[in-house]
Amino acid sequence: MTRKVLLIEPDYKNKYPPMGLMKIATYYRRLGDDVRFFKGDLKKLAVQLLAEDFYHEIGNPELGKHFEAIQNYIRLGKSAFLESIPNFREDGYQEIIAYYRKRYQKELFPRFDVVGVTTLFTFYWKKTIETINFAKKFCKPHGKMLVGGVAATILPDRIFAETGIKPHEGLLDKPGDLDEGNEYIIDEMPLDYSILDEIDYAYPARDAYFGYMTRGCIRKCPFCAVTRLEPKYKDYISIKKQIQYTDKRFGRQRDLLLMDNNVLASSQFDRIIEEIKECGFARGASYVPDDEYEVALRNLKEGYNQRGSIRKLLRLYDKIAEKLTDTAAGEFYIKREELGLLYKITASKEAVFAFDEYFHPLYERHTSRMKRTRYIDFNQGIDARLVTDGKMKKLSEVNIRPLRIAFDHYEQKDIYINAVKTAAKYGIKYLSNYLLYNFLDKPEELYYRMRINVELCEELDVRIHSFPMKYHPIDDPKYFSNRDYIGTHWNRKFIRAVQAVLNSTKGKIGRGVSFFEEAFGKDIEGFFDILWMPEAFIIHRMKYKDNLTCAWRESFKSLDEYQKGEAQNIIMANIFSDEVIERCDDKQIRKLLEYYKSEHGIAGEDN
Repeated sequence: MTRKVLLIEPDYKNKYPPMGLMKIATYYRRLGDDVRFFKGDLKKLAVQLLAEDFYHEIGNPELGKHFEAIQNYIRLGKSAFLESIPNFREDGYQEIIAYYRKRYQKELFPRFDVVGVTTLFTFYWKKTIETINFAKKFCKPHGKMLVGGVAATILPDRIFAETGIKPHEGLLDKPGDLDEGNEYIIDEMPLDYSILDEIDYAYPARDAYFGYMTRGCIRKCPFCAVTRLEPKYKDYISIKKQIQYTDKRFGRQRDLLLMDNNVLASSQFDRIIEEIKECGFARGASYVPDDEYEVALRNLKEGYNQRGSIRKLLRLYDKIAEKLTDTAAGEFYIKREELGLLYKITASKEAVFAFDEYFHPLYERHTSRMKRTRYIDFNQGIDARLVTDGKMKKLSEVNIRPLRIAFDHYEQKDIYINAVKTAAKYGIKYLSNYLLYNFLDKPEELYYRMRINVELCEELDVRIHSFPMKYHPIDDPKYFSNRDYIGTHWNRKFIRAVQAVLNSTKGKIGRGVSFFEEAFGKDIEGFFDILWMPEAFIIHRMKYKDNLTCAWRESFKSLDEYQKGEAQNIIMANIFSDEVIERCDDKQIRKLLEYYKSEHGIAGEDN
């Protein structure tokens, strides 16, 4: 029996598509099940499903052009939406749609045999829990609810306590994980890229192969969850068949993003690099993209995800329409309207095939596919402690950009610097890393690590994009669902100051000593000057540079050691309400604190 499967990613912003759900989609599709993917407000999905039911029950294609009005009525119940639809009441549709409106109000829409929800970071906790609890309403009374992913693995008991769902912990790496007796190993399955065509959300990183060639990590860093997510280190996983399958089913992708947590630890490292080269990512690699239209049309003909294929084709129609002259665009619109290809709800595969003879020549005329450079990215970074001359030389044989080298601890600076210099020696010029702070480090150690990267850029003529990343405990009951944690050597004001500077640099530090010094200070004294500075003066540095900032600095320096300690204790809390300032008895300190109340500042809670 064909099962109806709904896969859901909560409505948070994220860069990468949900690999776990894409594998699960492949699994269920291979079993002949009907798979649907959704990311967004689940109430909108409920409205959409009920409106689809209404439309199919009525069977009047003319209602397709009014599908948005139908959805609005089901959601809001305002008759004005129906009045815009010709002959709606006369045709006797009022009572039928009222039934669907009532079902929406009572949250009655169970229709799926399997509902699966993925979870990501725990600071999305509230949204994730709300998603799981609402998703249960889509599941049939005897259906199956699946919850898995990062947060579910880290805090399974909390998930169960707040949802009543016992989540799957860890990877789906054993036969029978989802269906008893089934021999498929889901974690080894290729990704179903077609589900991404079913949603409106566009992942910033999408045109790529996503995968792993190793699993786990040999390290046990106290700030990292990998040992719980992937407890066993696996030193080789072939990716060739997955790439071949993706090429055949979905077309060639541009880049290769590998999520390995410590690839240099693999005893099969040379083998991994050779396979990456065989897959088309040797140094200087390029490719010509496959024809998107041909791929979508082929999948539709083969019955592979009709919903996603049709949505993809409609997007391509819209894209070409924008390139046509007014006269040609008018003709194009009329032909689409005649075949019901203006709206998702009315579009059919038969209409798409009938439209092909007209559309394909237009598409060819207005579309060009140029050769593009493609890159390999070990997205989670490599371990500087494992860098050797031989491994870096081997790594330089693939078109890696950027090379990410972890620099989490200042005391490992010599190891890190050697790794960067070794990369530069073998022609790897584009590098990137995250700089963990707010853990056990001191603020000055963040400054020194940033400065090392800037100076290495100048010395080696390379580009290093550094991204300071605030540590956040993902399983501490007090902090896992928010970002309020403050490390031992940090305080709320310093955290906000760093974030304020990063807002102006778009979260990264690149080349340019003068730019870096302007942003973070010429030396450690200048860095702490910025950390103590009122936030408005940090954000609007040039505006206040020669007046208010100087006045604030003089006020700060005029305090004696005792006063400075008192003032700093207040400033560190980063709350500058009238009540806080008035509680201070010292006039000089109160005068200083007034600078932190600037209407341009963002005093108060740490975001």
